[in-house]
Amino acid sequence: MKNIAKKIIAGASAVALVAAFALTGCASSQQQASSSSAAQQSDVELQIFAANSLSKAMDEVQSLYTEQTGVTFADTQYEASGTLNEMLGGGAYADALITASSSTMDTAEKEGYIDPNTRFNMFTNELVIAAGSNSALTEVQLEDLASGNYTLAVGDANVPAGNYAKQALTTTDPQCWISADGTRGADCSGKDGTFDGTPLEGKVTEGSSVGNVCQYANSGDVDLAMVYSSDVYRFGNVKIVGTTPSDSHKAIVYPAAVCANSNVPEEAAAFLEWAFTNEDAIKVWQEWGFEIA
Repeated sequence: MKNIAKKIIAGASAVALVAAFALTGCASSQQQASSSSAAQQSDVELQIFAANSLSKAMDEVQSLYTEQTGVTFADTQYEASGTLNEMLGGGAYADALITASSSTMDTAEKEGYIDPNTRFNMFTNELVIAAGSNSALTEVQLEDLASGNYTLAVGDANVPAGNYAKQALTTTDPQCWISADGTRGADCSGKDGTFDGTPLEGKVTEGSSVGNVCQYANSGDVDLAMVYSSDVYRFGNVKIVGTTPSDSHKAIVYPAAVCANSNVPEEAAAFLEWAFTNEDAIKVWQEWGFEIA
């Protein structure tokens, strides 16, 4: 009996040792897998093309993502949305594209710059009337621009904020901008048309970016500027004196998508999803005047 007991104890000890080695090996494998995963993440560098108005917020969000995942970012390109499409059309590389209007993303999709299956609306914004921070103007409505008493800055045809501004200006009485095809408000593109023959003839300065548009108002070169509410937060030195009616222009949305030529499409999609859903990221967007769509 004593010999049997000794054999049982010895067998149990051997099983325990085997189990211990197995657990140690499993933990070691998990640690190696985790280290390998972290190393793979830290090797990822994303190239983002984003609308100008996103620059300050996007820089903060990208820093947060790098802290949390190890993924880094190349020199993010902030340009007018139309310019970003031109860059992609010229062969520039990007992993993800975020534009400031549906129409510019429509163009990107039509030209094959993005994977349409990854496209979604990321943010919304407001179109406001702004004046320099030292301006005596405090309240100006869209209809007031039809008086012809103010000089104005808006974005050019490549700047979505400028397109929205011109759409809104077709709804005043009399019209302050006339579209080439005669459409008005949300029905027109805001790209082809003229200020000639309107109360704003000779009184409008067009900028190649919303930054330029804000600067014209800040410097006093013009009385007023039409920009996004987020631009007021981003640039400072301008103040909101009015908000355009939401039905005077197309809905302001920022679509996002993974680029068709991305070498790391899964990682690009993961970043866009995180930026859209992570609580810390959402707080940053909201601090800079953006709302999640």
